[in-house]
Amino acid sequence: MTSEITLFVNPAAGRGRGARAARPAASALRAAGFRVRTVVGEDAGDALARARAAVADGTGALIAVGGDGLAHLALQAVAGTRTPLGLVAAGTGNDFARALGLPVGDPATAGRLIAEALKADRIRDVDLGRAGERWFGTVLASGFDSRVNDRGNRMRWPTGRARYDLAMLVELAALRPFPYRITLDDGPVLEVEATLVAVGNGPSYGGGMRICPGADLADGLFDVTVVGDCSRTTLLRVFPKVYRGTHVERPEVTVHRAAKVEIAAEGVSGYADGERLGQLPLTARCVPGAVRVIGLRSGRAVPL
Repeated sequence: MTSEITLFVNPAAGRGRGARAARPAASALRAAGFRVRTVVGEDAGDALARARAAVADGTGALIAVGGDGLAHLALQAVAGTRTPLGLVAAGTGNDFARALGLPVGDPATAGRLIAEALKADRIRDVDLGRAGERWFGTVLASGFDSRVNDRGNRMRWPTGRARYDLAMLVELAALRPFPYRITLDDGPVLEVEATLVAVGNGPSYGGGMRICPGADLADGLFDVTVVGDCSRTTLLRVFPKVYRGTHVERPEVTVHRAAKVEIAAEGVSGYADGERLGQLPLTARCVPGAVRVIGLRSGRAVPL
C-alpha cells in the first residue's frame, strides 16, 4: 500500500474534540513513517466529495477523526472499495470504533494502533448495513429513540447532550406504541405494537447503549431488537439494562436475526449511525464484507 494516508477530520465533533484529536493522531502516524494528508470539508457534502476524491486518487487509508456521524460519512466514501477505514474516536457516540475494538478518547493511542495495524497488514473485512443508497455501520433505530432524535434536532436549547436528555423526557411523557409491520428475509409480515425497533449491524448506539448486544460485524446478519408495547414505568425500568445488554432478557423484548429487514410504521423516522435516513418504510440489507477496516476485533482478517 502507499505510505500516504488521508486524515478525514470533523472539526465540530465533540465540541471541537475532532480538531484537537487530529493533531496527536497525525503525529503518531507520521512518527510511524506515513505521509499524512488532511481533509476538512466546509459542510457534509463537501467533506464527502473530498473523501471520495482521496479514495479515487489511491490513498492508502482513510482515517476518520470524529464520532459516529463522521464515521457514517466516511463509510459512504470507502464502502465497496479496497481502501481501508480507520477511526480515531473523538465524538460523543463512537459506537463503531467500540465495535472495532479501537480506543475512545485517546487519539495518540488510536493513531499508534492504526499505524501498527497498517504496517502489519491487520486489515479486516466487516459487514455493513445498506438502506437505499446509504451505508451504515452500527444500528438503524426507529420508534421511541428516533422520535427523541427528531425532537432533539428541532430544539435550539439547551445545547449538547442535555438537549437530547430533555427531548427524551418530553417523548417519554407522550409515550405510545407504534403499529409496526416487519418483514424478515422476505418472510411473512409481522404486525406488532412496538415502542421501538432497532436493526443492528453492530451492538450499540448512543454512546454505548447495547441495544443489539448479540450483533456481530462479521456474520452476514442483522440482530433486530423489538421492544414491545410497554408503560413509561416499564421503559424506565428496562432502559438502564440497555447499557449491559441485559434488556433482551425482558419479556417485552424480542430479538430476531435476518439479512434483510423491512420496517414500516406511520409517522416514524429512521436513523442509522445517528444520522437521519427519512420516514419509514425502510428496507435494510446486511452486505457481508462491504468495508475494509483497521481494527482490533470483529471481522475476517484479509491481506492488503
